[in-house]
Amino acid sequence: MDQRKVLFQWMQLWGLNTYLYGPKDDLKHRLLWREVYSPEEEGQLRTLIVEAQSRGLQFVYALSPGQDIVFSSSCDLALLKRKLRQVADLGCQAFAILFDDIDASMCQADSEAFASFAHAQVTVTNEVYRFLGEPPVFLFCPTEYCSSLCSPSVSKSPYLQTIGEDLLPDISVIWTGSKVISRKLSVDGLAEVESVLQRPPLIWDNLHANDYDSRRLFLGPFKGREPELRSHLRGLLLNPNCEFEANYIPLHTLGSWLRAGKEETKDEEFEYCPDRALTAALHDWMEELNQPLLAGRQNIRTDQRGYVQTSRCKTSDRSERPSTFIGTSAVAKLPVFPLNSCSPPSSPTLEERERQVGEKTRLSHLSQQPLGSRPGPLPSGGQGQKAQSRGMCGGKGLLSESQVRLMVGLHYLPHEHGPSAQKLLQDLTWLRTNCHLVSTNGKKAQPQKVEEWHGRASRFLSLCEDIAQLHCSVVGGANRAVLYDLYPYVWDLRNTALVAKAFVCWLDGRVQSDSSALGSWKNCFHWCGKTTGADLMGGDSEPWVFKGGLSGDVQMLLPIGSCNELFTHPPPLFPTSRLYNVRPYHSKDKVELYRMVRQLHLRTQGGQESSIAHPDVIGDRCLGPCLALSPEYSFILEDELGVCGCVLGILDVRSFAKRCQASWIPAMRDKYPPKGNSTHPNTQDLIRLIEEDQGEYPDSLLHHFPSQVRLDALPELVDVSVSRTLLTALLTALKANGSQGVFCEVQPTDRQRLEFLTKLGFLEILRGEARSREGVVLGRLL
Repeated sequence: MDQRKVLFQWMQLWGLNTYLYGPKDDLKHRLLWREVYSPEEEGQLRTLIVEAQSRGLQFVYALSPGQDIVFSSSCDLALLKRKLRQVADLGCQAFAILFDDIDASMCQADSEAFASFAHAQVTVTNEVYRFLGEPPVFLFCPTEYCSSLCSPSVSKSPYLQTIGEDLLPDISVIWTGSKVISRKLSVDGLAEVESVLQRPPLIWDNLHANDYDSRRLFLGPFKGREPELRSHLRGLLLNPNCEFEANYIPLHTLGSWLRAGKEETKDEEFEYCPDRALTAALHDWMEELNQPLLAGRQNIRTDQRGYVQTSRCKTSDRSERPSTFIGTSAVAKLPVFPLNSCSPPSSPTLEERERQVGEKTRLSHLSQQPLGSRPGPLPSGGQGQKAQSRGMCGGKGLLSESQVRLMVGLHYLPHEHGPSAQKLLQDLTWLRTNCHLVSTNGKKAQPQKVEEWHGRASRFLSLCEDIAQLHCSVVGGANRAVLYDLYPYVWDLRNTALVAKAFVCWLDGRVQSDSSALGSWKNCFHWCGKTTGADLMGGDSEPWVFKGGLSGDVQMLLPIGSCNELFTHPPPLFPTSRLYNVRPYHSKDKVELYRMVRQLHLRTQGGQESSIAHPDVIGDRCLGPCLALSPEYSFILEDELGVCGCVLGILDVRSFAKRCQASWIPAMRDKYPPKGNSTHPNTQDLIRLIEEDQGEYPDSLLHHFPSQVRLDALPELVDVSVSRTLLTALLTALKANGSQGVFCEVQPTDRQRLEFLTKLGFLEILRGEARSREGVVLGRLL
């Protein structure tokens, strides 16, 4: 309710005059339409109606009885009248009856009473309209509410013809255009429906509605609607994003469109321009974005102890309307906090505890290492340099206008991407198509072509870093209300961009050409998306045909883009503003990785520093073989403090095992020779384990799952998605070079890791059969 009151302020400011109340999370609007509101619910609704009217807004109460109403039932008709009379007694003067998205068949009683489904709807609607005293605003939503739903067509639809002939003339009919979500609306396009309905339609515009796709948000301007429409309509209602904070620009620019339609002058200054309207809306939104607001649009009130008032929110289905936030309690400010609770953790989170230990044990600083393995072509420094130039992301900061414009461009409109998103997709498509220029075993390309590839790659990586920085700024910003509403979308795109960025870095000097033994690239990209969702949809499809928005488009351009479970998962309970980066392994990372796994081993085993004789023995066992013999399939996770995790991969386990026996194991025996009885027993046990690690796997396993992933240094973070992203980057590389399936061996007692892999589509394929010691082997096809 607090959000709706702020919405009314916006509407008054921008010249909008009508608010239609029909949220699906009000069960008595649709599912339980026969039930009257309780006294408490009446009080809330009355307050909302009075608030709207005080702002000069027409409050329209909508009811959706179509799912189960019996049109011929006098009882149902009486209940419908009773419900609307109750709302009218609360001060409501405008109403809507909605028959959208329902089964068009009639029960036997209705079939006997009415000539058609349209006659049944019209009879009930006219009766209710008269019962309410023929209010000046009364809306009717037909079952055929757009051209694509009309049978056989708009002009020949018996249903619409009946509506036009029999529905009382002062009742307005809702229409969405040629589609449920229409790309464009024009005067000519609406002339046909106006003729059939025998009245100008009232547009219900779904341009910014996002309830059909949990990965999409629409922050772009009101667009594709001719200003001249205004004089040919009974009204226009914009169905907004489910998330309240996402609707500032859509509604602001709708106001600009309406004002332009009122201007009779042809002066260019008064003509509606979406880009100009967007710039004006962005300028005004900046003030809102950097206000210290909490969820529910309550201002932060700081007391003498430095505590703040916050709201507890009820979690709800994201496909429905914005949640209502109730209740307050005092909590301290924390950089990491739960999204659905008013109280942050009473003790440091796992991530913070790991960081405290890491700061004491590591000597590393911001990573200065290149994003790729070769220091020359791709930009060095990467995240470390940007973090230094922009500052850390740990505190409450301000979103810049350039960041907000980037966010809008990345979450633009259902039928088109903004400029930044278009650039991202164009560069990724080009880099993927021309990766042979930098392949590891292809023909030597012309230097200018290679230089062009590196230039496009640098631009792509820079944009991905901007997306990561945007995520940090949203989480670390002062406006908690914006965080609650926009975070799932910014977070999802950040993760997808991390994978894409790591993949582009990996392509440089690691991808194999078509002449390789596995025929990797050609085979892999036979399964890759060859185009984006916007291209697939064209002009005639609804936006939900291809889901995911920009994240989905980037995903489909990757070798494993069809593996949705690798990309779609719920956001973390505790958002963190830490700036992460995923990149291919570089030889300079070895020292830090060895130190990291050594400290991890000491903590998990409860051992002391003196319990291990040689400082490298843990690293040599866990990481050494892959880093030495398969470095091109090793990926690093780093944050502002440096390297904090990695995953390792083996493309062909059979050939890898042979190379280990030939070179790695002899090297380890030389590195750790027995010296009489002085060698530490723990060291000798680990040398034995190194040899056992290279044991044989059955041919039946390797036939379907020739590749292996190792998670010995996979970090445990509050935001588990970062670890998923790290592993996804590795699977992308393995698939690109021809792998058809991967497996991973996990101890049965490691339930956390088993659950982690299961959620990513890994299934148990062997238990205690692959090695001399017990283990669970999980695999997944690529």
